[in-house]
Amino acid sequence: MKVIHYIASVDKSGGGTTEYMRLLSNALKNDTSFSIATGFSKDPITIEGVPIKFFNSNVFRWFSLINEYRTFLENEKPDIVHINGIWSPQNWGFQKAAQELKIKVVMSPHGMLESWILQRNPLKKKIALFLFQNNAIKKADHIHATAQMEKDSVRKLSFDNPISIIPNGIDLSELKRGKEQYGTQKMVFLSRIHPKKGIEILLEAWSNCDTKGWTLEIAGSGDTAYIATLIQSAQTLKNVHFVGAKYGEDKWNFLRSADVMVLPTHSENFGIVVAEALAVGVPVITTTGTPWQDLENYNCGWWIDLSVVNLKSVLLKVFNTPAATLEKMGKNGKNLVQEKYDIKAIGKKMVQLYNFI
Repeated sequence: MKVIHYIASVDKSGGGTTEYMRLLSNALKNDTSFSIATGFSKDPITIEGVPIKFFNSNVFRWFSLINEYRTFLENEKPDIVHINGIWSPQNWGFQKAAQELKIKVVMSPHGMLESWILQRNPLKKKIALFLFQNNAIKKADHIHATAQMEKDSVRKLSFDNPISIIPNGIDLSELKRGKEQYGTQKMVFLSRIHPKKGIEILLEAWSNCDTKGWTLEIAGSGDTAYIATLIQSAQTLKNVHFVGAKYGEDKWNFLRSADVMVLPTHSENFGIVVAEALAVGVPVITTTGTPWQDLENYNCGWWIDLSVVNLKSVLLKVFNTPAATLEKMGKNGKNLVQEKYDIKAIGKKMVQLYNFI
């Protein structure tokens, strides 16, 4: 079976969606003829054994771009085109070219239909829905959701396409070792630095706590002006540090250095960094804007409604939790990831979906 995934960008700064593409590619490349189509980026990821076709996706050359998509698909003759993300005219254009050629299309919204996202720049989204996005979603042969929460969000918008729930996963073979020493009294944030991620709420909650010797390190890339405002707002917090982006083994070492990872996000269709932290044995604080109720079910973290008051309350609990208890929670998290989120098992489920379609 030949499958082409389209995603607007595979730049390293793309956060969880780019990382998902890398992980899924590695899981599928032995079971399918797998390739990626995408726009140009400054610092793209590379995936061994997976061809990546880059298009000049400038929307002002729209008609020639559509023709390039069509020619590419005519030459490649895929069985399935899988569209990753929405709101981009280029995603819609690639889907349009595929369906004109009678190629089956799977669409993964990647959390972009969650209510928090829809409320950001709502006028632009209403215009996009009217012009192309509503029709594109309706015409997708199948929708891939990463959790029941995402499926419910799609249904609330009255889309009745067939939907399959397949979570994201992580490649446990990349994990050379887990966390070994607890009691570092370090909490970390690791994600794209964006208003969606709730960092302002984290800083406010942190500033209102007696942190009892704990430090907070914030890692990630994002808009430089926005990061500068966050750094400015944290100037008086001597135990808070912004440490830049972390990739590869640096990322794993960063997670292993922590006693707890925090992701105070407003909205997340999965939150791959949650699974990564759990995989190394680090308990996690995140929000009900994510589908991570398993943190409570497996006693490996805290799953809260996002507010300064709630986050402060959890931070105080963490600061008073013995290292031995955090270690036990970390082991519970490892077990959870091994049982439910190994990318090899996720890849097999995706292949089953493609065969079904």
